[in-house]
Amino acid sequence: MSNSPYDEALAGTLIDRTIRERIVLVAVADPLADEEDVEASLDELSLLVDTAGADEVARMVQRRDAPDRGWYIGKGKAEELHRLCLAVDADTVVFDNELAPAQQYNLEKLLGRTAIDRTAVILDIFAQNAHTQEGRAQVELALLRYRLPRLRRGAGAKLSQQRGGVGARFGGGETKIETDRRRIMRRINKLERDLAGLAETRALQRKGRSRSGLASVAVVGYTNAGKSTLLNRLTDSGVLVEDRLFATLDPTTRRLSLPGGEPVLLSDTVGFISRLPHGLVESFKSTLEVASRADYLVHVVDASSPDPEAQIAAVRDVLTEIDADRVPELVVANKADLAPAAAKELVAAHPGSVAISAATGDGLDLFLRTLADRLRALSTVYTLQIPYDRGDVLAAAHREGEVVSVLDGDSAWTLRARLSDASAGRLEEFVVAE
Repeated sequence: MSNSPYDEALAGTLIDRTIRERIVLVAVADPLADEEDVEASLDELSLLVDTAGADEVARMVQRRDAPDRGWYIGKGKAEELHRLCLAVDADTVVFDNELAPAQQYNLEKLLGRTAIDRTAVILDIFAQNAHTQEGRAQVELALLRYRLPRLRRGAGAKLSQQRGGVGARFGGGETKIETDRRRIMRRINKLERDLAGLAETRALQRKGRSRSGLASVAVVGYTNAGKSTLLNRLTDSGVLVEDRLFATLDPTTRRLSLPGGEPVLLSDTVGFISRLPHGLVESFKSTLEVASRADYLVHVVDASSPDPEAQIAAVRDVLTEIDADRVPELVVANKADLAPAAAKELVAAHPGSVAISAATGDGLDLFLRTLADRLRALSTVYTLQIPYDRGDVLAAAHREGEVVSVLDGDSAWTLRARLSDASAGRLEEFVVAE
């Protein structure tokens, strides 16, 4: 039985899965905001809450120019929210935007129950789904950074979030605030050092892969868009596939042979979501580097979602934040079996994209041909002369690139092959023209 700080933090605080919490959702919307957009955001929050293991029992929207500084919603609305919570017997209130520590404290005092925000729910889901050493460290770091400014009320007070339930996977126990703050800071510093060490290991692994000369392709997309299903379909990788948000947190890399025979490295990534907490992006940067360092991105879009264009925009926002927006991308409209008309519209709106169903395999041949063509366009065609007694070099050229043609000469083969810069460097003594 593990007794790591991660497991100790989880011990005794996980909610009873047989008794799901009752949640009231709350949003503040601009008076001119479209009602459908407000409801869509709350619908997504409801899915997040369900994934975390709780049930929505009511929702409330307040129209105002800006959130109230002290209460997020106005105090009169907060009192109305209290009455609603009593009427529906709610355990917790979840707000659609991030609460300031003072707002959270004021609301919990007035409501007499837990008040958390969208960020806390996402962190809670990540805490449930992290399995590898790196993933667990990244999640714990993000959650501790989130919790630190929320320690309040002076030297003799208890931590405000010690209970189980959504948003409370890491209850801190009954410690004095100053002592607990120092303990959390020490833990944050240790996690940062550990993740730096893991990042160095990942960098060494990347160097090994780059020496192989294989192109790197990262599969990105909104959470639950079907990235892991696609990776499994293409590589039989056995990645966990569930119809739930953030089922995959830990990246998986597999080798894939394209139609022309050239191999590439295909990597899965954590799903993105609108307003992905900045702390999570910071904590997961070493994992997300798989996207920023890729040669090409496969951007998987759920064609059956209510607003796929909004999901595309949310993914691109995160890609920009991690400096991956410069990497060329191939948009893939997935779940075409569920929404064929919407998939066709996406393809029309994004020239060069393709429609597929990762679940059934429809459209995958076209997808692979398109990806192969895109990658070939990034590579350079070299002419090599390889002596007949160097069959090992001929094999290396076939293994590391795409051989376009082979001519037999008096004493050597003359090859034209598409090669990466790394592969061309290793075969430099045989290159005669570019």
